[in-house]
Amino acid sequence: MAAVVEYPGGVEDVHVITDVPPTNAPAPDPERIRLAQADAGEQDWRAWGPYLSERAWGTVREDYSEHGTAWDYFPHDHARSRAYRWSEDGMAGVCDDRQTFCFALALWNGRDPILKERMFGLGGDGGNHGEDAKDYWWYEDSTPTHSWMRWRYHYPQAAFPYDELVAVNALRGRDDTEYELVDTGIFDDDRYWAVTVDYAKASPTDLCVVITVANRGDRDDRLHVLPTLWFRNTWAWGLPGGDRIPRLVGEGSRLVGEHRVLGQLLLEGEGAPTPLLCDNDTNAERLWGLPGRSRYPKDGINDHVVNGAATVNPAREGTKGALHYVLDVPAGEQRQIRLRLTRTAPPPGGAAPPPADLGAGFDAVVWARRAEANRFFAGVIPAAATADEALVARQAIAGLMWGKQFYHFDVKRWLEGDPGSAPPPPGRRHGRNSSWWHMTSFDVISMPDPWEYPWYAAWDLAFHCVSIARVDPGFAKDQLLLLLREWYLHPNGQIPAYEWAFGDVNPPVHAWAALKVFEIDGSRDHDFLARVMHKLLLNFTWWVNRKDTGGNNVFEGGFLGLDNVGPFDRSAALPVAGVLEQSDGTGWMAMYALNLLDIAIVLAEHDRTWVDTATKFFEHFAYIAAAAYSQGLWDDEDAFFYDVLRLTDGTKVPLKVRSVVGLLPLAAVTRLTARTLHRLPELGARLRWFLTNRPEYADVIGARRLGPDGRQQRLLSMVGPEQVVRLLARMLDTDEFLSEYGLRTLSRAHLDKPFAVTLGGQEFCVGYEPAESTSGLFGGNSNWRGPIWMPTNFLLISALRDYAAFFGDDLQVEYPTRSGVKRTLDEIADDLSARLIALFTRDGWGRRPIYGACQLFQTHPDWRDLIAFPEYFHGDNGAGLGAWHQTGWTALVADLILTLRR
Repeated sequence: MAAVVEYPGGVEDVHVITDVPPTNAPAPDPERIRLAQADAGEQDWRAWGPYLSERAWGTVREDYSEHGTAWDYFPHDHARSRAYRWSEDGMAGVCDDRQTFCFALALWNGRDPILKERMFGLGGDGGNHGEDAKDYWWYEDSTPTHSWMRWRYHYPQAAFPYDELVAVNALRGRDDTEYELVDTGIFDDDRYWAVTVDYAKASPTDLCVVITVANRGDRDDRLHVLPTLWFRNTWAWGLPGGDRIPRLVGEGSRLVGEHRVLGQLLLEGEGAPTPLLCDNDTNAERLWGLPGRSRYPKDGINDHVVNGAATVNPAREGTKGALHYVLDVPAGEQRQIRLRLTRTAPPPGGAAPPPADLGAGFDAVVWARRAEANRFFAGVIPAAATADEALVARQAIAGLMWGKQFYHFDVKRWLEGDPGSAPPPPGRRHGRNSSWWHMTSFDVISMPDPWEYPWYAAWDLAFHCVSIARVDPGFAKDQLLLLLREWYLHPNGQIPAYEWAFGDVNPPVHAWAALKVFEIDGSRDHDFLARVMHKLLLNFTWWVNRKDTGGNNVFEGGFLGLDNVGPFDRSAALPVAGVLEQSDGTGWMAMYALNLLDIAIVLAEHDRTWVDTATKFFEHFAYIAAAAYSQGLWDDEDAFFYDVLRLTDGTKVPLKVRSVVGLLPLAAVTRLTARTLHRLPELGARLRWFLTNRPEYADVIGARRLGPDGRQQRLLSMVGPEQVVRLLARMLDTDEFLSEYGLRTLSRAHLDKPFAVTLGGQEFCVGYEPAESTSGLFGGNSNWRGPIWMPTNFLLISALRDYAAFFGDDLQVEYPTRSGVKRTLDEIADDLSARLIALFTRDGWGRRPIYGACQLFQTHPDWRDLIAFPEYFHGDNGAGLGAWHQTGWTALVADLILTLRR
């Protein structure tokens, strides 16, 4: 029997439920129904979403220079005038999952020299600490299907200080703080516009849009609001079959688009806006003094609104259009604009499309989707969470959802150039990413940050998926599988790292993330695990063949995502002849082997052909874990793991930097239960053989004790039971790693005693730096010498829970070290989680540590509950640093809240 449940929004919003629940059962959650329909391919609720990047300028894809100077080749000043090749950008933007069309917001306060069409910031060559966005915006809400979304921006009413921000930051060095927009005083006296954009889906391709502009100032003021619709330029590149140009037409209060694939697209607004049309083509005359393709190029709307120029098409046709609203808003009041963006079938006979419903039906959709979002998140966030924690968790998830971006990059085409363009400089064929010619991306991918890092990063994405799985496990699984597909994974088995250098080496956390997502999803999708496993076998082999040059089961790997945490660039040529054997690289690989062992065990319980794979990774883990001790990575006197520089004459130089590098081996841990060994007797037999014939491995595979069920269990861990206690004494020491807000990446002991080593006649040093690093080893944003980072904290908390599952309450350690108070490992994991959560929540004085000393963010009622999720945090006071809208892996705080309050 089937029941039909109708929701506001019309015929396309009808959902069929296969079983009618009992009358006393709760009604089905509409958002979960939409997710199920999307996963089943019944209705593509994910087809439209916030997939429009917030920055496409200054990216590798758009860089056609000879030497890879992306920030110079396509700067912000070109963005309004130059058609992009691979993607588009905008504010509060949405597009389809192939980025055929784009919709975003443009604003003008009547004083700026240009329209505010995209966020401003400094490139890597302009910020004193690397890339740095200089606007303030937030992702307030989003369901997984983007049926409901909210975005917020604070736009100054005075002229935006573009030149001042550039000039002042240019004068500041690495020892200085960044000069931010709030430092200019432009928000004094509350003279700004609070702009909110709400999206509600009536169907997968029918969006109701509400733009709210509030005048927070004490004076009446005027704001130009330009909701903008355009087609991504695919016609200018001279590709076969790609020269057909779509068309936008302005008709009264709407824009009507025609596209050979999409069909008809309609953007209709209430009131009487003025349609302004131009073409999404480069203004070659402005940029280079050359004739262009169009008389009304991409910046035509900008020049018309700002300067009154005749740069929009009087025929109201083009490929980029805006509905121009001019709003006069009294002080302290607000105005709203309603719009509807819909994909429609053209009416028969060439008639005009019927008017869009911007009345009662529109209201019903917005009301329903907002209520359904509240219901959905009420089922995600535990009732035990405080209201402030729930606010943080929901905005963290919103950031992840808004961080999903369309990513298009055909590396071979990029290297060779397009038929319709001049060929790229010859040096590019041997430069950045030239060995990744096989890679072709045309997907929606979870990005670390839509402005600062508007491209995927492999190990970031793995952490994203853990939090995403809490609300959309289907998308999380697809993301993990995507980077293992043959058009991403290198033929040699390497997972691409990130756009700036696909061949760089990120930590191998893909298997760990796959296990986490599998468990969050109910531990039932064995097909997903098997698909992941097949490709990870290739990647593990790449690691063994490429990053263990001595064949001794200790690994190199380079910087492994930790940038300048060591005394020199671990990815560059060493200052002396030799090999750098890394504790984190070896720890990552021991963890990787255990992750693959765990996956093989799960699969073997359903398919016995995986048993041999399980025993293989059990053995490989034993080899790697034991080698960390036999090859000298473990310093027994210091009770810490260090990197070791092995010179060509056999001499070993330990690099005694106490950093997260030496803590990561804790993450290489799992348990073998009696049930597993009973069901897989071959694995049990191999374990017993090892203990009998290879006693040197007993420290890493030999620990056993009774589990909660009263049966024997085994601990497999790179850090044995004795070493665990000693290493935790370092980690949980407030004079070293433990801070009020989590674990630092570098021991605070190096504040007074920096590590120094002389190699090749040159001295290299590492000192504790709790905020931005003053080292330029990895450019401006090289910041692992002291701050708190969410991903490494999350891994170590997860490891503590794994040890706790083995030791139970029997193992208690001092927490903090030397406090005289002993706690179980689960209690310590809970407290570390609470410290990280406390970065974002209000303390006893109502202040959020992430906002540091900025009074506007701490105390102003219009700012203090808008949560940013920075890239990392000050190691002593918790202030947010780095990419301000990182979200990405920092959204792991949502998982911590859900776990702690479950």
